[in-house]
Amino acid sequence: MMRTFDAIIIGAGQAGPSLAGRLTAAGRTVALIERKLVGGTCVNTGCMPTKAMVASAYAAHLARRGAEYGVVTGDVSVDFARVMARKDKVRFDARKANEDWLAGMKGLTFIRGHARFESPKTIRVGEERLSAGQIFLNVGGRAVVPDFPGVGEVPHLDNVSMMELDRLPAHLVIVGGSYVGLEFAQMFRRFGSRVTVVEKGPRLISREDEDISDAVRDILEREGIAIRTGAECIRFVRSGKDVGVGVDCAEGAPEIIGSHILLATGRRPNTDDLGLDTAGVATDKRGYVIVDDRLETNVPGIFAMGDCNGRGAFTHTAYNDFEIVAANLLDNEPRKVSERIQTYALYIDPPLGRAGMSETEARGTGRRLLVGTRPMTRVGRAKEKGETLGFMKVIADAGTGEILGASILGTGGDEAVQSILDVMYAGKPYTTITHAMHIHPTVSELIPTVFGEMRPAD
Repeated sequence: MMRTFDAIIIGAGQAGPSLAGRLTAAGRTVALIERKLVGGTCVNTGCMPTKAMVASAYAAHLARRGAEYGVVTGDVSVDFARVMARKDKVRFDARKANEDWLAGMKGLTFIRGHARFESPKTIRVGEERLSAGQIFLNVGGRAVVPDFPGVGEVPHLDNVSMMELDRLPAHLVIVGGSYVGLEFAQMFRRFGSRVTVVEKGPRLISREDEDISDAVRDILEREGIAIRTGAECIRFVRSGKDVGVGVDCAEGAPEIIGSHILLATGRRPNTDDLGLDTAGVATDKRGYVIVDDRLETNVPGIFAMGDCNGRGAFTHTAYNDFEIVAANLLDNEPRKVSERIQTYALYIDPPLGRAGMSETEARGTGRRLLVGTRPMTRVGRAKEKGETLGFMKVIADAGTGEILGASILGTGGDEAVQSILDVMYAGKPYTTITHAMHIHPTVSELIPTVFGEMRPAD
């Protein structure tokens, strides 16, 4: 028996439910299939729970610094069970809100199970067969388990199992010095764990400019986080109840003994068990679904949104994918993936807010550049808060005044960078910002100054 719908959406992450809402509001019948948790990575194991934990870690850090502000707190301790309970409430409340929204969506059939293609228009979920003229993939991704020697012989954690810890690690060794790993490194150090970050490359967050990477490392090391870069021969071995991580760095001990190991070495798309080959849907060598500027695959009527298409690995890119699909299919508004500007944040404290190109990327374009920087020690708001680590950096085209990119590593950087991003989307020159009046005292008020003090790049 075949059930027929106008559209089938596979995956209830950030893009799927929102698209279901638009399609059903337009009078279309929709089947939404989810094999695990409504809300996807963001709600369940990513943004919301981790940022709830970051907030607890920040509270502990600020409490320990109370005397600097004239506040006497006494000894500060962290109740890890309560931290995790608070995190769970945040994510469970968000998940329930999503489930309630879907339950009340007229025209939607919600199905739990594992979806597989039987043809370009047919999906099987268990014993049930569904068909639709349009099928949308929103299946997300999962952590990569690197092929390091001994990795299968020792217990290890990933971003999902980290959310289920019931006790604070004595010594957390994090393999991978990028965004996920560094956020966990700082929060668990603030909770009271000893933390070591092991990175195979020569520096942390290698996609960022070297000055940003160095500043982030300094921030983390100031808090007592040990960082081992250049770890070319990572391997694992049991050491009693603990785990030994071989690093073979040029300097330092050749092995680190940890109570817990977190693997934070990248992610892969959840596309390997959908039967994409049966439908003829093309993927790249890493398994990401290949899509065009409208997010349609090589098979007409099949679209891919979110982490599985390789066009962005963030909640905001997934949601923007939904907006692009909805605009083209429902609003007669031609929107393209290529029109959006890269933007994201690293949620250590202080955070890094990024928009557009890095300085390295901008130099690679061959344009004549203007570059401006300002340390947070010269930002009044940062000094008033006692949070002066980091700096701002902006980049513009020397000929046209076009803003090419910005990095704000500092208190409020994840919010302040948005004002630059908006001007970039408006297609206005940097003088739009230098001529603007901003509120005092804020971090954003110094952005016009940074642009006004730009100098030609070397």
